[in-house]
This record gives sequence, C-alpha cells and structure tokens, in this order.
Amino acid sequence: MAINKTRKVPKRIAQTILNSLKGGVVPRIGLPYITVGRKAEIEALLHDVELIENGGASFRFIVGRYGSGKSFLLQTIRNYVMDKNFVVVDGDLSPERRLQGGKGQGLATYRELIQNLSTKTRPEGGALTLILDRWINTIQMQVATETNLNTDDPAFEEAVNKKIYAVISNLSELVHGFDFAKLLEMYYQAYINDDEETKAKVVKWFRGEYANKTQAKKELGVDIVISDDDWYEYLKLFASFFRQAGYAGLMIMIDELVNIYKIPNSISRQYNYEKILTMYNDALQGKSKYLGIIMCGTPQAVEDKRRGVYSYEALRSRLASGKFSEAGNRDMYAPVIKLDPLTPEEMLVLAEKLADMHAHLYGYERTITEDDLEKFIKIEYSRVGASSNITPREIIRDFIELLDIVWQNPKTNIEQLLNSDKFSYTESEAVSDEKSDNFAEFRI
Repeated sequence: MAINKTRKVPKRIAQTILNSLKGGVVPRIGLPYITVGRKAEIEALLHDVELIENGGASFRFIVGRYGSGKSFLLQTIRNYVMDKNFVVVDGDLSPERRLQGGKGQGLATYRELIQNLSTKTRPEGGALTLILDRWINTIQMQVATETNLNTDDPAFEEAVNKKIYAVISNLSELVHGFDFAKLLEMYYQAYINDDEETKAKVVKWFRGEYANKTQAKKELGVDIVISDDDWYEYLKLFASFFRQAGYAGLMIMIDELVNIYKIPNSISRQYNYEKILTMYNDALQGKSKYLGIIMCGTPQAVEDKRRGVYSYEALRSRLASGKFSEAGNRDMYAPVIKLDPLTPEEMLVLAEKLADMHAHLYGYERTITEDDLEKFIKIEYSRVGASSNITPREIIRDFIELLDIVWQNPKTNIEQLLNSDKFSYTESEAVSDEKSDNFAEFRI
C-alpha cells in the first residue's frame, strides 16, 4: 500500500495539532491534514447537511468508546459545515450542564452553546453580535443596490425597515417568536441609533444571562427570559433567523452524554432523556427547520437499559438497531452511528502524516522509516485486548511521544527503542493465530 506524503502544514497549525493530540484532545484547526478513515460516517453526516440546507432537520447520535474518535469526527463535521456557511453551536455536558435540570443546568448548557456560537469568519466562538450586525448591514447593502437611494434618504430607511420587519414577522409565528422578534427589532433600532448600551442588553438577553423576568423587564421592557424549560425552543428560533439572515442553517453539537448517564437520580435522568426525545421528534417530524443536532456518547451511556439513553423506552424503541444491522453491514442512515475502530492500515497512514508534520515543524530530515512505522503499529495492535480496547487516542499519544524522544535525542536508535522492554511490555504473547494471520497480511 503506497502512502501519500503529507502536504506541508503551516507551522502554527502543525504545532497546534501535535500539542493537542499529545494532550489527548482534538485540535479545532488543521483537521483536513490528519483525517483518515471514517469515510462512510462522514458521507452519512454530509447527507444530513444537504437535507438541512433544503429546509429539513436531522438528529444523529455518534457512539464510541473514549478515545475512539467521536470528538474528532464532530470537529471534522463542524469545520465542514462552517465552510458551507452554517452557524455552529457546540458544547460538552457536565455535572453543571445538562439538557434539563431544576437548578439551571439546562440554561447553563444553552449559555455554553451560545458562547461557542461560531461561523466561518468567527470559528473560535462569540459570533452572535457579528451575525446580528452583519444581518442589518447586508439588508442595508441590498436596499442600496436595489434602489440606488442615498442612505440619508428617508425612503432608504423605509425600505430597510420593510425588509427587517419581513424577517421579524416570519419569526413571530413560531413558539416564543413574538418576544424573540421584539428583541430583534430592539437590536435593529439600537444599531441604527448607535445605542451600544441597548445592543449589549439585547445580546445579554439572547445569551440567557438575565437571572429573572424582573431584571429583564427593568432593563429591556420584556417580561420573559430564556429558562431551563424552553431554551431549545429559542435555538429553533435562531435556526430560522440565521437562515433568513443569509446562513445555510444551524448545527447543534453536544458531546459527553455520559454526564446524563452519571446523574444519580433516576427521575432527573428521565427528564433529560425526555428532552432528547422532544428534540429527536421535532427533527424527524418536521417541526424544526434548517436545524441539525449531533450528540456524542459512549456505548454504555447510550445502550445501557438501566441508566443510559435506552433506559427511556420511547427512545430505545426509536434508536435501537434493526434486525439486519451487524458489524460490517451497518445502516449509516440510522439515527445512531457506531464508530468501528480504525484499521491498522488507517493508523499507519495517520502515523506517516504525523511523522512528516513533526519533521517539518522542527526542521529536521525525517529519520523514522516506513519499516519503523509498520513495526510501531504492529506492536500497538498486538497489545492484550487491543482488538476491543485500543483507541486512536492512545496510539497517537504514544507515537507523538516517540517522535519527540527521537528528535530530542538524535543518537536514539529507533529500532532498539521499539524493541525495548519499556515500549513493548504490552505486546501480547497470547495473540491468537487468527490475529497473527491478520498481521501477516498487513503490508505497506
């Protein structure tokens, strides 16, 4: 199998990629340089993107063990949809952030998502104000182009108002849309009057940062705030608004579902699963538009019938695999995408990319050979229980450590290092004949 050489990666991106992977986290930039495998999963998720662009909605679970590549796949799709002019909100659940909670945990999740609201031009998050300003500015430019009116002409302002209110009136028909539209109108008026204080207050409201209705009423004259119970309805409103503001749609990405699984109180867990059911039903029944939702969790967090997602019968009956789905014959359009382990061949390609990237970053001629890479991968996959327990995260961290050691200690003999007890102590002496045959077939 021939290996393609890695494209030269800008050093800033290479540094971020290697540092992130060695630390066990997924880099937010540079993923196309290191993406291998997952072709079927990515194609299935990209099919959803087309559906969302055309006014539909989707809901997917990505299921895999810790370190199996869930977050990597999530970030890959995140970068892709931002390039397709989507707005993305993403966040991790935690003990303080749930989908539903009696002590503000649901609202905390909403705030995390809005804080991480990103676009292609603001991929690091915090893009809400940018989007609102861009929306108004775009309408002003459209009116100027269509009418050739001077911006000081009263007719120009009237034409802009007409377009603004057309968007606002469409939103008013949705649940909570009237108040949402009222806040948008307030922001627009503050924008044209250079009232930065009011703009900041409206953005504060959209972020869910008003503690109670009294405070919101005092500062903005509205007697409603985003709460634990209805925060998802406002994300649906944002999806419709973003579409009318010139974006393709909204993608919601939520990781670490295991934090719902860990909730000790069974009633609290059920309330969270009920919220998932609401979001799932909305997407599949056409109640939401221009909206995609992806949630990630471990197999236990999803499939455990006592505490996991499948403990909620209404979800289990919708999500469980059908009679014909099996390993190697999966339905990629099912609501749950289960991540298979990357193959040794795929990990070898990734190791080659990382070796080239490391050499380019630190300015040396790569000394680790393809034979060394093959031996490294064989050792990793020969570990006891590797067939079911080895993850890309573990292999990548080991490999980057190996690259760092060899670079910092030029006299190191790579072959001796790979053969040392320190490196190969986990190599299994009980590898089955079948598995040995698989390694025998593994050639570059």
